[in-house]
Amino acid sequence: MKAKITLGVRILLGLAFTAAGLAGLLQLAPPPTDLPEPMMKFTEGMAASVYFMPFLKAVETICGLLLLSGYFVPLALVILAPIVIHIFLVHAFMAPEGLPVALILGGMTAYLAFFAESYRGKIRALFVPR
Repeated sequence: MKAKITLGVRILLGLAFTAAGLAGLLQLAPPPTDLPEPMMKFTEGMAASVYFMPFLKAVETICGLLLLSGYFVPLALVILAPIVIHIFLVHAFMAPEGLPVALILGGMTAYLAFFAESYRGKIRALFVPR
C-alpha cells in the first residue's frame, strides 16, 4: 500500500513540475494580468534577467521528467527542494491565494524525501556529518 502511495505522489509531483516547466518554456499560457503589485514587480524582475526564467523552467521540466520516469528521484528531490521553498515563500508573502497549492507541493516533496521508504535513506544520508 505504501509503495502505491509513493508512486502516486511521485507521479503527481512529476506531472505538476513537468507541466509547469513546459508551459513556461513553450509559453503555452499568457502571463496572468491580475497579480498583486508586489508579485508583478517580482515576476518582471526575474524576467528582466533574461536567463533566469528559461533556466528555472528547464530545471522544473527535467526534474519533473526524472520523477515521472523514476530515475534519479533523490537527485530530482534535492534540486526541487529550494524551488518548492521559494514557491511557498512567494505565496506566503506576495500572493497568499496560491498558498494551498504551495503547501501541497511542499507536502508531496517532504513525503517523498523523508517518509517514502524508497528515497528517505538517500536523502537522510545528506544530513549525516562526515
